[in-house]
Amino acid sequence: MKHLININDLDKGEIQKLFIQASTLNENTHTSELLKGKSVANLFFENSTRTLISFELAAKKLGADVINVNIAKSSTQKGETLRDTLQTLQAMGIDAFVIRHSDNGICEKIKNWLNKDTILINAGDGNNQHPTQALLDCYTILQHKQNIIALKIAIIGDIKHSRVASSLIDCLNILGNKNVFIYGPKPLLPNSSSKANICNDFDEAITDADVIVMLRIQKERIEQDVPEIDNYHENFGLNRDALKKAKKECIVMHPGPINRGVEISSELADNLPSVILEQVANGVLIRQAILVRLFSDI
Repeated sequence: MKHLININDLDKGEIQKLFIQASTLNENTHTSELLKGKSVANLFFENSTRTLISFELAAKKLGADVINVNIAKSSTQKGETLRDTLQTLQAMGIDAFVIRHSDNGICEKIKNWLNKDTILINAGDGNNQHPTQALLDCYTILQHKQNIIALKIAIIGDIKHSRVASSLIDCLNILGNKNVFIYGPKPLLPNSSSKANICNDFDEAITDADVIVMLRIQKERIEQDVPEIDNYHENFGLNRDALKKAKKECIVMHPGPINRGVEISSELADNLPSVILEQVANGVLIRQAILVRLFSDI
């Protein structure tokens, strides 16, 4: 594995190996020399807290040198192209790039600009893919549920614009789960070619669910009016009363950032069965595992 651009680049066996690697790293505190002498540059052209900091922590925990490129103060503001920026940094000795960008498919272009030994990790491109989020979400699910294939998984919210949703659905499919149910405002649902089951109402999606994944409305990507956004929590939000329709052992997830009182109530976000902070913690582990795997394959 040379890069991680799309979750569909991985098969079931490769995903399982990453999960084993993450668990091994979690049990072994002596990992700070694994990437000593390597350099990782994070280039985030979209705002981020969780993904950016978890990649930084993951690389530093492994002993790598980390550079967070300040895009607002970089030469891109002077008109420098992305290609020139990357190749300039590569000439300085950067070994791996972690890229977040608003353009769908941008990493497929970037990989052709890099030397053969330079690593590329997609940290989110437009509404297309977010492979590391999908991996950490499935890893978190497996910490609570044994047979991922049999689970009913509900994803609620802005599915159409969510790279989290598309990557998670793809990852679950690779792992053998075909039991994903999605629901949200009609203009924010994907077309009928989706690999998930599109529901007609909220109850259909969450009834007897083993896992519920709540998503925020991505207003920055919405180009049309969506009347359903008004009174959103009443129609699409998750709270204790709504959760009663799911299975008793259901876990609740959210990739963040959370809009409290909109897609999820504060009371539910902050207490069991929420595993939201576990997702955050697992993000560091999974990204460590990915870095170890990619550097070992150079």
